[in-house]
Amino acid sequence: MTPTTIGLLMFAGMLLMMAVRVPIAAAMFIPGALGYWALTNDMALLNQLKGAPVARLTVYDLSVIPLFLLMGQFATQGGLSRDLFKAAAAFVGHIRGGLAMAAVLAAAAFGAVCGSSVATSATITQVAYPEMKANGYHGRLSTATLACGGTLGILIPPSVPLVVYAILTEQNVAKLFAAAFIPGLIAMAGYLLVIAIVCRLRPELAKPSAPLAWSARWAALLNIWPIVLIFLVVFGGIYGGLFSPTEGAAVGTVGTFLAGIGRRELDRAGIVRSFVGTAETSAMVFMIFLGADMMNAALALTQMPAALAQWVSHLAVSPLWIVGGVLLMYVVLGCVMDELSMLLLTIPVLFPAIMGLPLMGLEQEPKAIWFGILVLMTVGIGMVAPPVGLNVYVVNGIARDVSMNETYKGVFPFLASDVLRLLALLAFPSISLGLVTLLFK
Repeated sequence: MTPTTIGLLMFAGMLLMMAVRVPIAAAMFIPGALGYWALTNDMALLNQLKGAPVARLTVYDLSVIPLFLLMGQFATQGGLSRDLFKAAAAFVGHIRGGLAMAAVLAAAAFGAVCGSSVATSATITQVAYPEMKANGYHGRLSTATLACGGTLGILIPPSVPLVVYAILTEQNVAKLFAAAFIPGLIAMAGYLLVIAIVCRLRPELAKPSAPLAWSARWAALLNIWPIVLIFLVVFGGIYGGLFSPTEGAAVGTVGTFLAGIGRRELDRAGIVRSFVGTAETSAMVFMIFLGADMMNAALALTQMPAALAQWVSHLAVSPLWIVGGVLLMYVVLGCVMDELSMLLLTIPVLFPAIMGLPLMGLEQEPKAIWFGILVLMTVGIGMVAPPVGLNVYVVNGIARDVSMNETYKGVFPFLASDVLRLLALLAFPSISLGLVTLLFK
């Protein structure tokens, strides 16, 4: 068999294993290992298995992932997520659709200390859905808002997928975080606008709550000062040059831990749950790393990535159409894979091809940062788009009284907002690159 045939068989085997519910890491590792063996020999495969995992897992930059995950766990177990929702609801809960807007605002604020879309969806759903249900909100609006709002967990820095992208493409994590900040705020504003429009057109979906006295509103706002302080210290320190993103993640983790202890919400059981949850998620992420590395090493031997880059560079179409096609592919992949699996499998193959295109007159580094934000936004769409959207499954696993079909019906207006935002970012790179230019002159 030719190397190209082996590469295609590897992809087919991976998709087949995913279809029968084999864990993603194994579904990438096994075909990759078999393909590597077919392209080389027994000793070459054994040498790859001996050296590649050590080389991957001893990368210092990877330590930022469990640190950000642990920070999110401490924030959840310490009750900070609950106070974020209460503070937002205190100010906007009295308007029609206000509790849904409060859930979006809480998700954005929680995303500033979490970095995971699924974790944000699950955490905010546990806090906000009972309140929305008690106040007569329709299940369609409630669950769709919580699923889409959860994507702000990766759109608002810090973002675990962005850290992975930075490692794979050897880009500056701090610059990627800066580039994601404005698009993340635009995403939040878009979701708030969607809720306002939907509730105006369908007022029966949401009933306004009784307004709170201003004293109660300020009291609720005062309860979230630890989150605000942690955010300012972490990102102020990173962009002020006081510490690296990894050190910032460590500072933020210690800050959320002390905040939870100081509020007497984070007890011994909560600390144990935080470490166990972080260990489980980190192990899953690192296993996906190893599986993707094995697959990508075998693909490199087939020369398919190089052939793809050469083929793309000679296409007689606008480079923006090529980027658009890549982004559409990510939406489709989101139906069968989680965000980290998509990045780890595709970025080593597609990134060289994209970097070889003349895009908007951008230099290599701005081009890489801009493409990373586009991919991040598209991955967020895949997290809620039918038929599989992982966030939808997470939310409906908690809100069991709402059918999946109802949630997907509610998701479509939010997806329209996502598509408009993505098109704007595609047409105007300065939306994501402006803050990078300002902070890193």
